[in-house]
Amino acid sequence: MSDADPTVEPGPSGGGDAAVDGDPSLAAETDAGDRRRLGGVVLAVLISQVLLYPGVPDLVVALGAPAGIDAGMWFLVAEFGAFVTFAVVWGALSDALGTRVPLVVAGAFGGAASYVALASLPGLGLGFEAALLVRVVGGALTIGAFSLSITLLMDLRGGNGRNMGTAGLAIGLGAAVGSVVGGSLADLDALYPVYAGAAVLAAAGLLAATVDDRAAPVSTGDGGDAEATDDVGFRDVLARARTTPGLLVPLAFGFVDRLTAGFFALVGVYYFQDPATFGLSAAGAGATLALFFVPFALLQSPLGALSDRIGRFLPVVAGSLAYGVATIGVGVAPAYPIAAGLMVLVGVCGALMAPATMALVTDLVEPEARGAAMGLFNVFGSLGFLTGFLIGGSATGAFGYTPAFLAVGGLELAIAIALLPAVRSISPGAGVINRLGAEGRAE
Repeated sequence: MSDADPTVEPGPSGGGDAAVDGDPSLAAETDAGDRRRLGGVVLAVLISQVLLYPGVPDLVVALGAPAGIDAGMWFLVAEFGAFVTFAVVWGALSDALGTRVPLVVAGAFGGAASYVALASLPGLGLGFEAALLVRVVGGALTIGAFSLSITLLMDLRGGNGRNMGTAGLAIGLGAAVGSVVGGSLADLDALYPVYAGAAVLAAAGLLAATVDDRAAPVSTGDGGDAEATDDVGFRDVLARARTTPGLLVPLAFGFVDRLTAGFFALVGVYYFQDPATFGLSAAGAGATLALFFVPFALLQSPLGALSDRIGRFLPVVAGSLAYGVATIGVGVAPAYPIAAGLMVLVGVCGALMAPATMALVTDLVEPEARGAAMGLFNVFGSLGFLTGFLIGGSATGAFGYTPAFLAVGGLELAIAIALLPAVRSISPGAGVINRLGAEGRAE
């Protein structure tokens, strides 16, 4: 994409109604409705996922594992390992088929069934190994619903930052609701969050079925023969996404941002509940996670739209630097009120960088490869979650909480500094930083 105003976009390449595309006001209304519904789908998927997190210490024991952070780590790793494996598969498949909505519905209902199966394991007398297997299958299905819902948002008009801000709002709000409700349910019974997750995922599938499918057929250029789209298949769209210049930059940021989120999802839960630190209940730990997720959710849409106006550079780089500093601060906070305040700051910084990072993917990738590109973004993000779980669990077990927080926050700082020039070179728009850089090069 050129450095022209990134909010000026063509209509969707596929799906939709020609009459709608010819009427700007009607098209905007249709896009707004689909944007709300897709935001609801992403919201529901995140709620279902995060419902389990505050109660993981007790849930893994109920599923037959020994108490301790190692079992919780592998419980989360099993799901995200499947995310890594299948995110691009779902995305490239949707690009090759030219449809997304049926795949979102299938992934959501399949994920709901996996939650029901997980809750049934203790009654069947099956051990923790069976629970890990169910987590893998559920993760392979759920990532389809999650990734393709965001891809459908990418297919809409109205500004890439705004659309990705909607995704970010849903992600953050879903995580906030899931952490608070999940913690409260876990205090009542370890399996209640699992049953609730199944119900919410099924609702996501029903809502997704009402969305207009905007998936673009593989482009042949202006005036190209539509029949030529049949010659471009799964491997072709995957290759287009993988070879897009500059795409590695948002993928790298997605990796490290999700790494810190995975770290908080595992280590943060144990950190805030540990009697040696703050000694909170599962509900208290969930509420503390919500201090991060609520501002992260509420600020995504306005800050995503802001990146449409000022460019992606400042939100991505400055947001990442501040995010890393605040993360370290949480780990060295001497008292709970300080740690709680810093969790709010982490959420604000995350809201600044997250939608701009996802919007960079949309800026760089042609419409017919968006599913594969967002799949790649979610692969890197899921790898980040996995790394956050593994580094967080291992470092905490070996060295304690403070060194673990220092390592993760330091990594966020390092990636922001190392990729600063690359972000400037690919960021679209006429933001202040971009204009100054362009003027300096002209001189």
